[in-house]
Amino acid sequence: MFQPSQHDVRRFFCGTYARQRQGLPLDPMQSLAARWLDEHPEYHAELADETAALAAVYTIEEGRTNPFLHLSMHLSITEQVAIDQPSGIRQAVELLAARRNSLHSAHHEVMECLGEMIWASQRSGLPPDGQAYIEAVRQRATR
Repeated sequence: MFQPSQHDVRRFFCGTYARQRQGLPLDPMQSLAARWLDEHPEYHAELADETAALAAVYTIEEGRTNPFLHLSMHLSITEQVAIDQPSGIRQAVELLAARRNSLHSAHHEVMECLGEMIWASQRSGLPPDGQAYIEAVRQRATR
């Protein structure tokens, strides 16, 4: 399994942003990322300075969102939907996106469900519960 370091992830997003701005070709993963970069102009200044991005520390106390974590979650959800893993996530996300009339808004809600699943797994010491995750997304889609 590929496990990029924090710096690898930050270099990926900063590099993708630079290539996108320069009009250079993007590989398939960069193309997926570029879509979410476009959706988040509030992160562009941080993405434009790779040196600062590598040194940045994001803490809850500061109240700043970590743009690299946020963008990584968009990519994770995009990949989950593409391969429908866990099984049923594609339908749940599509339903939520239709209800919210926005894939982007749906992703933000799915991120909360994903974060809750990971937190519960870490707290319990058990594997992530994909079915509970999907059910949480479905519940949001029916509210």
